[in-house]
Amino acid sequence: MSNYDVIIIGGGPGGLSAAFWCAELGLKAIILEREAVTGGQLLRTFGDIKNYLGVASARGSELRDIFLRQVETKDVVLRTGVEIETAYLVERKVVLAGGEEIRGESVIIATGVRRRKLNVPGEDAFRGKGILESGVRDQDQVAGKRVVIVGGGDAALENALILGAKAEKVFVVHRRDEFTARKEFIEQAEAMDNIEFVLSSNFAAIVGNEHVDGVDVRDNTTGATLHIPVDAVLVRIGVEPNTELFRGQIGTDKAGYICIEANCATDLIGIFAIGDVANPLSQTINSAAGQGATSAKIIAYNFIK
Repeated sequence: MSNYDVIIIGGGPGGLSAAFWCAELGLKAIILEREAVTGGQLLRTFGDIKNYLGVASARGSELRDIFLRQVETKDVVLRTGVEIETAYLVERKVVLAGGEEIRGESVIIATGVRRRKLNVPGEDAFRGKGILESGVRDQDQVAGKRVVIVGGGDAALENALILGAKAEKVFVVHRRDEFTARKEFIEQAEAMDNIEFVLSSNFAAIVGNEHVDGVDVRDNTTGATLHIPVDAVLVRIGVEPNTELFRGQIGTDKAGYICIEANCATDLIGIFAIGDVANPLSQTINSAAGQGATSAKIIAYNFIK
């Protein structure tokens, strides 16, 4: 069994910040990241990042590289491609796939969020075959084509504007009768001739052969199903926290986000949570990095005391 002062689960901005500050404060820390590389949501951010104070980058991966270079100058153990089979939070221990056990004096959960799925027929089958990952990254793919975007918030309407600049037609399907997006996004979309709103409607299926060639949408009022021929689909219906590993062990809200105090402590002694997985109201790089520093300093204070 390996022993550390701090086990950090997740290698996004929060986890990297926590690791940096653990090293700064003399704590022996290990980052366990499930993906092959660190970065979390930064690697799914393809537009310019202009709102992280002091640093501007062309995309999330560039900012991740800056963070990682700083962390790599510190005495931090970083393991990627690691699958945690079981987490015993009360014991502050994790068991990896294969049986390896790692114990910490404290644990920082920084597992982030993932995009919410529609859970309709065709969603998994057409991944990478017409289902887009990002409006910014994939806008050239839809030039002169027809696209449907699912969602009613800022992300959905902003992507409609981005894709509408190149696509022949953009449909925005939303389950409610009005959007929750910012007024300026809605007004800009309404002013574009090639953007059409399909409100009070739910997705029923994504269809096609080797590639997406249409979607089926069900009207919530009449129950009628409308088939819309499209070449691409972009889903923007929000995110959900990666907390399956910890459920039943730690306090969460109704949506599954981990509940924390101002110092990032959870309801379990020695267990902290930071970043998007514990912050549904302010899911920003700034917030995650700040909470990473906060949790490390609180842990260090307890060790020193």
